Amino acid sequence: MKVSLTRLIMVATALTMTGACAKKRPSELPPPPIGSEGQPASYHSGSTAETESERLRRDFVARAGSDTVYFATDSHLLDAASRATLDAQARWLIQHPTVRVTIEGHCDERGTRDYNLALGERRANAAKNHLASRGVPSLQMATLSWGRERPAVAGSDEAAWAQNRRAVTVIPMRD
Repeated sequence: MKVSLTRLIMVATALTMTGACAKKRPSELPPPPIGSEGQPASYHSGSTAETESERLRRDFVARAGSDTVYFATDSHLLDAASRATLDAQARWLIQHPTVRVTIEGHCDERGTRDYNLALGERRANAAKNHLASRGVPSLQMATLSWGRERPAVAGSDEAAWAQNRRAVTVIPMRD
């Protein structure tokens, strides 16, 4: 009886404390911000809500052509198309020396987790080393391997695997 009474008191105390901490919903929510065409600002293409990071990312991809380079199966070697993309990325990064990037290495779903993490790291480092050879300071770049954890395309066929074997140059959010 004493144990049951103690449990009852503990449960009642916990419920009372939880209820006291609950946030109350306001009776009326403010309207969303309106863009110049009557749409919420987040849907307006010319919105001033675009952050500096978003603007930089958009400019980076537009000028470099792509933020992604692709690899052959079980390889971290850069082909001619990948080197050309990285050359364009290097030109942009040299013009924007205060922008730091993270180069993410990715793999397809085949192989063990450890193998893919190591291969993703080699892919990210291959891209970083190429950018450094074109004059991008090493301190401006970091690398990260996702292995097979973040596929760009779902699927278990060669078309999906080819798109998942990649290195992506990312401008992290900083706003």
